Amino acid sequence: MLILFNKPYDVLSQFTDRGSPTTRATLSDHIDVPGVYPAGRLDRDSEGMLLLTDDGRLQARIADPKFKLPKTYWVQVEGVPDDAALDHLRRGVTLNDGPTRPAEAARIDPPAIWPRTPPIRVRQSIPDTWLRLTITEGRNRQVRRMTAAVGHPTLRLIRWRIGDWTLDGLESGAWRRA
Repeated sequence: MLILFNKPYDVLSQFTDRGSPTTRATLSDHIDVPGVYPAGRLDRDSEGMLLLTDDGRLQARIADPKFKLPKTYWVQVEGVPDDAALDHLRRGVTLNDGPTRPAEAARIDPPAIWPRTPPIRVRQSIPDTWLRLTITEGRNRQVRRMTAAVGHPTLRLIRWRIGDWTLDGLESGAWRRA
């Protein structure tokens, strides 16, 4: 079984929240299907595609970077990245844990998506831009670190696609079987 879930902002990519003094939202607040587990992670402050499965081999194939499964993100960044910044992302960015693989990077029109609660911070004097960024690895907070490395901090991050699966037609907090 494979489940596509559009993870909302501020939801943990796990079914329980152990060790927190306050109760935080988890997958169990949205998905009541026994025996499925997330194939990979998505940070609490990120939104979008999370795949869950009851098949351990499929889970490993989706999550393991050695399979180079492409993941596409819609990234709202601070400022307007110029061609040099986009080229830097395309060549790969050197982070504190080493260079990233080359990425596909392009400016896009703001996508027609659900509102985020709470909304991002907006600065009157600093514009923002949406990018489509596709990577084939999954380091901790990698997309955020990549955009910051080229001078454009991430304001909102939505994983739109993993491999051939997309969020098309799936509202925030909703899920469906693939």
